[in-house]
Parts: sequence; structure tokens; C-alpha cells
Amino acid sequence: MGTTVLLVDDHELIRQGLARAFERDEEMTVVGQAGSLEEGVSAWQALQPDVVVTDLQLPDGHGLDVVRTIRATNDTTGVVVLTMHAGDDHIFAAMEAGASAFVGKDTRASEVVSAAKHAAVAPRTFLCAGLSQAVMRRATSPAPPKLSGREAEVLVLLADGLGTGEIASTLYMSESTAKTHITHIYQKLGAANRAQALVTAMRLGMLDHASPQRF
Repeated sequence: MGTTVLLVDDHELIRQGLARAFERDEEMTVVGQAGSLEEGVSAWQALQPDVVVTDLQLPDGHGLDVVRTIRATNDTTGVVVLTMHAGDDHIFAAMEAGASAFVGKDTRASEVVSAAKHAAVAPRTFLCAGLSQAVMRRATSPAPPKLSGREAEVLVLLADGLGTGEIASTLYMSESTAKTHITHIYQKLGAANRAQALVTAMRLGMLDHASPQRF
């Protein structure tokens, strides 16, 4: 039978079109179709397909509820989210819910089939058709730590190679205050010294406008 697939979409024409696309691939078999969240969850429980392809907007709920329901008890079923809404927020939400792939309805049916194949063999990884590198970096990179305005100024001066005394003089503060800001920066960046702090800050894009001269 190959890879089994369940289609969940409230538009019958879309389900039928996808079914035909899957039927053209001898490795894939559509074992069920559903038009709502409730029907989709029931069909998944009864059929236990290898992959579920679900629309994001369903008449009685959200496609991500299908993803969450599956992921609550199952890590091996592939889940492809198919939608007309392809904004960053939707992509990140699908990733966080545990989806295996995110595909826009404006893509070719063959891409949906490819996404389903990916989901079947790597259900806990994330594929997004047409996802830009910038969006993927935003989705997978940790958010940089939040520095206060003063700490950000101190960080730039550290990158410019100034010592504690020079930083204190430049920012019109005492050396003890400058040392306190530096300590807080190191703590927030998980660094033990200036070199580690600057490397981490540059990797996180916190020094894009600075010109580090020395560590």
C-alpha cells in the first residue's frame, strides 16, 4: 500500500484534486478524507495513516488543533499543514504545534505530495515550501537577550576596544557603574569574558553597526 494519507479540508474540490495528485504517485495511497476538525480527528484515530494533510481553516476549528491532537500522543505520524495563509505567524505556529511541513495552496499539487513524503520519513522535522532563508533563521534562531539602553551603549564601546575606565569616561559614569553594566552584559550573553561576549553578540546580530577592533 505504500505511504497512507488522510486528507482534511472542508472544500471537496480541493480534497478531490489532492486525492488525484496522490493517486498518480504509486508510493502514496489516500485512505480517507474528512471535511471538518471532528471528522479529521476521528478518521485519524480510526485509520492511523502515515500522513495527515490538513487545511488550516476548518468549519469547526483550526487545523493546528489537528496537529496538536496528533502530537499529544503520537510522534511518528507526519502532519502537513495546507493553507492559503502563509504569513510568518502561521508558519511559526505550525512549527510550534509540531507540524512536519507547511505548504501554501498556491503551490503545485506535486509539492504537497513531496511534503507528505518528507513528513512520512521525518515527522518531527519541519519543511516549508517557499520559505525564505531569513524567515527560517527567525524561526529557528533564539531571540537575542534584551539589553537596557545603557548596556547596549557599553556593548558597542566594548566592541570598539575601550577599557572599563575609558567606557566610564565616555558615558560619564563611575568605573564601578561601568563594571556593573559589563557584568550584566556578560550574564545576559552567557559569557565569561569580553571575547566570548563579543563573539556571541555578533553571532546574534547585536553588533551589526559596530566595528570590533580588538578583543
